[in-house]
Amino acid sequence: MITISERAASHIKELRERSQLDESYGLRVSVVGGGCSGLSYKLDFDNEQQPGDQVFENNGIKIFVNLKSYLYLAGTELDFSDGLNGKGFHFHNPNATRTCGCGESFGV
Repeated sequence: MITISERAASHIKELRERSQLDESYGLRVSVVGGGCSGLSYKLDFDNEQQPGDQVFENNGIKIFVNLKSYLYLAGTELDFSDGLNGKGFHFHNPNATRTCGCGESFGV
């Protein structure tokens, strides 16, 4: 399962509203090649389940993850921070053996 902290869910709902998307839109989380550690996280709004997707709901947000990405993301929590150390989404991924300084890429 992939979880979303309350802070991240609140920010996602705010972004969805600003983008004029209705509540049928959830978050598509995926892993793509690239970044300084080899793999990068990707977030998009989506409202359609694709064949092979794993679908979760947490803190009022539907989460879509393709099977290949889920292998890297199982057990991950998506959080949001607006503190002095940087504003944005942060992934707490127990599968990552290394991460870059910015937290946007990882390796396994």
